[in-house]
Amino acid sequence: MRASLIQIAVDPDESVDSRRRRAASLVREQHGADLVVLPELWPVGAFAYQSFEDEAESPAGPTYEAMAKAASDAGVWLHAGSVVEKGSDGTLYNTSLVLSPSGELAATYRKIHRFGFDKGEAVMMGAGESLVTVALPELTLGLATCYDLRFPELFRGLVDAGAQAFVVPAGWPARRREHWTLLARARAVENQAYVLACGTAGTHAGVEQAGHSIVVDPWGEVLAEAGPGEEVLSVELDVTKVLTTREQFPVLKDRVLGVTAPRRD
Repeated sequence: MRASLIQIAVDPDESVDSRRRRAASLVREQHGADLVVLPELWPVGAFAYQSFEDEAESPAGPTYEAMAKAASDAGVWLHAGSVVEKGSDGTLYNTSLVLSPSGELAATYRKIHRFGFDKGEAVMMGAGESLVTVALPELTLGLATCYDLRFPELFRGLVDAGAQAFVVPAGWPARRREHWTLLARARAVENQAYVLACGTAGTHAGVEQAGHSIVVDPWGEVLAEAGPGEEVLSVELDVTKVLTTREQFPVLKDRVLGVTAPRRD
């Protein structure tokens, strides 16, 4: 299975419409891949809080329309990163979109853990409540977004739901890049799953982005890592490696905490 991570640069001087067109063109160039991934909130910028309300859209809005056409043209599964979604009651969400090779909306995921503590996303957006997996022909994806990477219980829940790989779009700051790499590898090792973590490049709202999108295998080995600038990272995944790793080193079977114990009468 071939996956391509598009580490797109978010430039405040580029319009959202222009960036959508550019992202769509980059997706089309990945014809021949099985899965393509874009970063978190790439249309507006993950730290451009002042623009969230103005750029909010529905899951079937302009970003979906542009990405659906691009996915269909390229014939790929597309994790289109995330958008600022405006719910029916006006609540904003950080919502990921997954599209099938025919351009249909296969899944959405509202980010559960909101970053910012007492400002930004944490106070401006609602929290998602549901774990989401997507079954591709080759393997099952578990969905998470950026700050979610710091919460291992989410990923363990995704494994229990059948996930064999995690897709993590992000707008991760450069000043915490070492955490990004460390956490991506930790989530892979402890769950014996692939991690495909796709970040943004550039600087927006004054926050320099880490870049360094990374693909980690179920044993914790880094298969590919991008640099700090705009880049497309492509890698071949051995889809049998999840099963063989879990069979050869069956650590997940030794779980105690978080597992419902058999009842004793």
